[in-house]
Amino acid sequence: MHATATISTTTIASTATYEFVEGNVYFPASSLTQDNPEIKFTPTSHSTHCPWKGDASYYDIEVKGQKYENAAWYYPKTITERAKGLEGMVAFYKTKVKVEREE
Repeated sequence: MHATATISTTTIASTATYEFVEGNVYFPASSLTQDNPEIKFTPTSHSTHCPWKGDASYYDIEVKGQKYENAAWYYPKTITERAKGLEGMVAFYKTKVKVEREE
């Protein structure tokens, strides 16, 4: 298993361990590319609610000076046991980020 998230040709996340839920790949927060100064994840005030996962928080992603608003989301605290494995994992909007996975 392996999954990557890219914007243009820049990898912003890569992992061998992920969750695939409702058509979305959830990456461990530790798999986000944090050591590249051209990539920034900035928390936003945007939030949404899922009845079985809980309240989602969002990140803007900046790559090489280009900002992608609310392009990623995560659940800081899930509300059901079923969603527990997604706690703190990050998913990306497919219209803004290319996500590929191999099983």
